[in-house]
Amino acid sequence: MDTAYRIVLEPPSVDDYLRLRKESGLSARTAEEAENGVNGAWACAIAVHVESGETVGMGRVLSDGGWYFHIIDMAVLPHHQRKGIGDAILTALLDRIEAHAPNAYVNLLADPPGRRLYERHGFVESAPASVGMRRV
Repeated sequence: MDTAYRIVLEPPSVDDYLRLRKESGLSARTAEEAENGVNGAWACAIAVHVESGETVGMGRVLSDGGWYFHIIDMAVLPHHQRKGIGDAILTALLDRIEAHAPNAYVNLLADPPGRRLYERHGFVESAPASVGMRRV
């Protein structure tokens, strides 16, 4: 990762969470949803631009704390992409999972822009054995 950034294992602020989701192209959330969710993750990592102190990336993990871990909210601001930030965030989260639960089941839902990143970290499509589903 570019030395202009550092990874911090803490949740983003509510304002940063909302800004990162919006500016990186993820769906918008309300302030109440963000406030309830930001501190509810099992683990979080943010990327901070050293010179400005701006939070420019994030990732979170939901978990039962035993064996099941779900990567969520991977986002890097567009003008900070292609500098290894997403890779560093995901590495930090996966290292934390591995240290806590070496035989963990780790999954995620991959939007097209993130698929290459996840594949580099060993993620593969689960179909046809299982298929991601959501309630509408």
